[in-house]
Amino acid sequence: MNKVYQDETELLYSGTDFGDKAKNPETPPIYHTTAYIVEDTQDYDFANNGGKYFYNRTANPNRDGVAQAITYLEKGEDSIICSSGMAAISTVLLSLLKSGDHILFSKAIYGETIEISEVMLKDFGIQMSFVDFTDLEAIKSNIKENTKIFYTEIIANPLTDVVDLEKIAELAKENGVLTVVDSTFTTPFSIKPLTLGADIVIHSLTKYFGGHSDITGGSITANQKIIDIIQPKFRWLGCCMDPNSAWLAQRSIKTMAMRVNAQFSNAEKLAKALLELPMIKTVYYPGLESHPQHELAKKILNGKYGAMLSFRVEDDREKVDEFMHRLKLVKYLGTLGGIRTTIAHPATAFRNEFTQEQLEEMGMYEGLIRISTGAENIDDLIEDFTQALEVFK
Repeated sequence: MNKVYQDETELLYSGTDFGDKAKNPETPPIYHTTAYIVEDTQDYDFANNGGKYFYNRTANPNRDGVAQAITYLEKGEDSIICSSGMAAISTVLLSLLKSGDHILFSKAIYGETIEISEVMLKDFGIQMSFVDFTDLEAIKSNIKENTKIFYTEIIANPLTDVVDLEKIAELAKENGVLTVVDSTFTTPFSIKPLTLGADIVIHSLTKYFGGHSDITGGSITANQKIIDIIQPKFRWLGCCMDPNSAWLAQRSIKTMAMRVNAQFSNAEKLAKALLELPMIKTVYYPGLESHPQHELAKKILNGKYGAMLSFRVEDDREKVDEFMHRLKLVKYLGTLGGIRTTIAHPATAFRNEFTQEQLEEMGMYEGLIRISTGAENIDDLIEDFTQALEVFK
């Protein structure tokens, strides 16, 4: 007969061991535990060398499930799952660069990537240049002997410029440089950067992978050699995704193909519909034949041009606000990639960082509006935008 302990002790141990009764659930459980019991010092050594789970920050089944799915989708060898997209970006940069190194950035990348580089990386003595990555000659002319990384996105935010990743990666390899791609905008259902020569692909899982605007996360996918270099820094920086968010991410990935393909289809139809409206000056979407890099996008994106587009109307901020107020379905949101359609106003997003003149030089006019297309019925979306845009007539 099992020994019965005092209440204080029994309450700590009762109901914690279900044996094989809870084996093989259809949906993986959430592993909230911070640590796993080890049998002895040899078992600890086994766990500490990757043999089994023993501490949440080091490894967690929910994160590993997400990593397996993303590694499969990106055709990599391994992935690291971080607490945010910025955590993934920071971990890569801080793991692979040291004082005296040089990194060549596309000038059309996420604003906070620029900020962390110009503030934190500069403090660490890392050199950087920002150039137009649609111009291969500009890239070539800015390569230095100490250049270690090319860093780019595939489709630029918010004007949807497209880079020729194959040629960029080829140029990088010729110069012994790593190519790092933030593929958040495109997703693996549009392009798999590693198959086109990139070395590392990053995602903000907050966007399309999560898809429901209810998690924050990031991922790093590469070959095993690169992951092994990054992994210790990742652990030391402590930016692992929590188990609950990882469980939600793994749930969301199961429906990602259905969601994202519907969003891609809606974006193309919406872009074409907007192009027909007289109050629209320009529509920026790689799937349009009028897009300056449509043929390149067609080649590298396999006919799936993403769910992000922008359009420009009259540069009248009051009318822009009235347009937003008139929308019935679509809402203004400071993120993207969710299953519901949202808009953003790029000039307002960066108003505190840049002057009006600088914003306009970057194409961020008051009349520029960015759309993150969702999975609603397309007729409902077109109707909502059309009626709200009447303010510009």
